[in-house]
Amino acid sequence: MAQGYIRAADLPQVIPVFPLSGILLLPRGQLPLNIFEPRYLNMVDDAMAGDRIIGMIQPLGGAPTLPGLSPIGCAGRITSFNETSDGRYLITLTGVARFRVATELPVKTPYRQVRAAFDAWGDDLVAPPAGEGALDRETLLDALKAYLETRGLDIDWDTAETAPPEALVNSLAMALPFEPTEKQALLEALDLDRRAEVLTALMQIGAAGGDGEGDGPLMQ
Repeated sequence: MAQGYIRAADLPQVIPVFPLSGILLLPRGQLPLNIFEPRYLNMVDDAMAGDRIIGMIQPLGGAPTLPGLSPIGCAGRITSFNETSDGRYLITLTGVARFRVATELPVKTPYRQVRAAFDAWGDDLVAPPAGEGALDRETLLDALKAYLETRGLDIDWDTAETAPPEALVNSLAMALPFEPTEKQALLEALDLDRRAEVLTALMQIGAAGGDGEGDGPLMQ
């Protein structure tokens, strides 16, 4: 059961969305956000007064003022909230379930809202998720080691070797610096087993051709 929700039908049908390129939220993953734009401060205020649900979604190309939205996002619940002395909000979203954008609503709020269809992702509410027992940890960690070496990154290997499959796969998928389209592919993977396969393939491709440089640990 994710964040108190038992069935997809229990989730709100209309949710605010936060379009943010290259940012990935997955079910049960935790995403810290620094909120400072007035429209998103307003969005957080309204979410805190309601069910605390915000949909993270990738923007598409197009008009810079109102870009299109990817068809699939992930709803998260605000599970941590702090206000800074300069008026920013530091929040943590914990992923609940993926959704499809059924339609974007014409609204008067400064932030965007959609009618969200959760039906196809009812399994996101179930822990442990489908495919958790099938993780090929050795292959994934080999790919991770090669990927990190090309970028000068490091992680806590004790954590990586002992973390539960879902926590390992989702934390890497969310933290590693993949392109927005690659993040979207990880989001849309059918189940944890398929997400692990996509993640492993992306790391192998990155290790073969990557020359980026990192600046610190990704997992602690």
